[in-house]
Amino acid sequence: MSLPRSTILAEPAWRPSSKAKLLWALENAIGIGMLCVALAVWAMLDADRRGWQVAAGLVIVALAVLGVVVVPLWRYAVHRWEVTDEAVYTRVGWLDQESRVAPISRVQTVDTERGPLERMLGLATVTVTTASSAGAVKISALDLPDAEQTVARLAAIAAQHRGDAT
Repeated sequence: MSLPRSTILAEPAWRPSSKAKLLWALENAIGIGMLCVALAVWAMLDADRRGWQVAAGLVIVALAVLGVVVVPLWRYAVHRWEVTDEAVYTRVGWLDQESRVAPISRVQTVDTERGPLERMLGLATVTVTTASSAGAVKISALDLPDAEQTVARLAAIAAQHRGDAT
């Protein structure tokens, strides 16, 4: 059975900022750095387990390559978003991928978030809260001007729909 073209979910058109790869690499590098500190403390306090410490170090190196190089590139290849007059579309994830559609008529609030790394890189995350049990739709790692423009566009579109967002 084939569905009419209008009911088929199209791929969201836009990628996050190209700086998203750096953001995700830095976020993962912070976690790897904490593991390195823990390993260094263990090595200073327990000289009797050098074999295990070397093995842990090799695991950390593998995690570093995966988390700082592979994961950000893969996430960037997968992540997409789009805002139309009818809905907000997102696709996120790297192993477990999720596609979401939030109809504009269900939009309750639109927020912008900027953590320390995002501020440093000039990025922002747009959070679209809807009347959905699945939770808010997040569009992460947008260049700040794009995030501000997206919020303004969503506010304008939502104002035209004048639904109760429930």
